[in-house]
Amino acid sequence: MDALVNKRIKQVLKGDQNAFSDIVSLYQHKLYQICYRMLGNKQEAEDIAQEAFVRAYINLHTFDQNRKFSTWLYRIATNLCIDRIRKKKPDYYLDAEVDGTDGLNMYSHIATEEDLPEDVALQMEIQERIQYEISRLPEKYRTVIVLKYIEECSLQEISEILDLPLGTVKTRIHRGREALRKQLNKL
Repeated sequence: MDALVNKRIKQVLKGDQNAFSDIVSLYQHKLYQICYRMLGNKQEAEDIAQEAFVRAYINLHTFDQNRKFSTWLYRIATNLCIDRIRKKKPDYYLDAEVDGTDGLNMYSHIATEEDLPEDVALQMEIQERIQYEISRLPEKYRTVIVLKYIEECSLQEISEILDLPLGTVKTRIHRGREALRKQLNKL
């Protein structure tokens, strides 16, 4: 896949703007998922993912093709998410009722494949609580926890995405896990 992406990048750099649409098609779902997990809001995640692609396109000439494009793109998106989180005061909560619905909240959008309603309800409660507790973590821990455990990035990828030393990433994951464990034990 990296060879295909590098080929498309070369085409874009030579002036073929349509080649970038192939790159977008390859990464749009994964990029949206990362943004959604960090922001917890569908519209904001869509906006940030789109902004990340725009920035990647504009700055494509700075990309080092000896590195993984996905890491570079995810780093752009992660930085945009962090900026959005820092600039914004929470004016909503994921467990708050959505206007115009009958008691539904943002967690009601989480899909599950369980068949039994009891299992579905229990799983949703657990997911809601974990996502809520992750959202309460400090931004530096929330970012590494989302990338490691939800997006399943390797430690090296996280290090590259966040431009942090590997040791710092390990420390933040450990401290984030401990903080999350303490928060969940208070239940």
